[in-house]
Parts: sequence; C-alpha cells; structure tokens
Amino acid sequence: MTASSSRSIFVLGGARSGKSSFAERLVVESGLASAYIATSRAWDDEMRARIAAHRESRGPSWQTVEEPMDLVGALERLDDPGTAILVDCLTLWVTNLMMEEADIAAESARLAGHLSRAKGLVVLVSNEVGLGIVPENAMARAFRDHAGRLHQAVAAASSEVYFVAAGLPLRMKG
Repeated sequence: MTASSSRSIFVLGGARSGKSSFAERLVVESGLASAYIATSRAWDDEMRARIAAHRESRGPSWQTVEEPMDLVGALERLDDPGTAILVDCLTLWVTNLMMEEADIAAESARLAGHLSRAKGLVVLVSNEVGLGIVPENAMARAFRDHAGRLHQAVAAASSEVYFVAAGLPLRMKG
C-alpha cells in the first residue's frame, strides 16, 4: 500500500480466533506509522490486566488512543495518509453505545461514512456474534442485531473483509 492510497480492512471472527493478531500484522506490514484505537473500558482488575498486556505486546512503536464512545472523532484525529489505524473492537464499541443509550444506527452510519473518506489505512476488528442460537433475552438480541447491522455497513464500506477462524484468515472481499 502506498502512503497516498486510502482503504479500510474489516477483520471479523469469533473470540480467540486470532483476528486481532492478524489485524495487527496487517498494520505492521503496511509499513505505515501504527496507531491503535481501543474501545474497551476497564471495568475490573481482570480487564485492566488484559489491556496492559495488549499494550505491552504491541510495544512503544504504536500510538494508543483509548476511546470507548466517539470512535469516529478518534479516527478523524488520527487520520493521515502515513498512518495505519487499528480499531479493536467494534463489538465492545456497540456495547458502550448501548450502555449509554446512544443512537447506534447514527453512529454506525457515521463510521461507514468516515471509512469512505479516510486518508490512511483503517483496520477494524469485530466479533462475529450472529453464528449461534437466538439469545434468550431482549438486550442480548438487541446487541446481536446492532452488531450485525454494523458489520454489514462496515463490510460494505471496506475494500477488504476477512473472516478469521482458528488463526486462519479467509478473504471474503477484495
């Protein structure tokens, strides 16, 4: 990828599928400056330890921004033709939006719109949550539905889409 081209890559998979490692490799192999937008919130000690371990494993060459709500704002601030931005992950972002009772459809549309005009490389990671049974409670069903609609919008706006299972990426688009 040249520094002047613009594209986005969507990496989807199950928990512990290897999707984040694959996405990190894509960013590193781009040769661009590496930025990481973390959407997670540290609600407890276990999550704080996970966040610290992830930050340490990426190393000091990555610029890290923690942004649980205004993902598009963070993307706009970091957007540069010489930068590859990794967003990890969209399902945690959906959770945050739900907990704050935000307009998820509007935020999803903002994100898809940004992807079409981004100057640099954007790699987005998300958990595929629609492969299992129908959840038994309304909140879980709403989460699955919001995530599924977001995934469709991001996949449509992305130039490449991968599904990762057992550490193996399957190219679905691009």
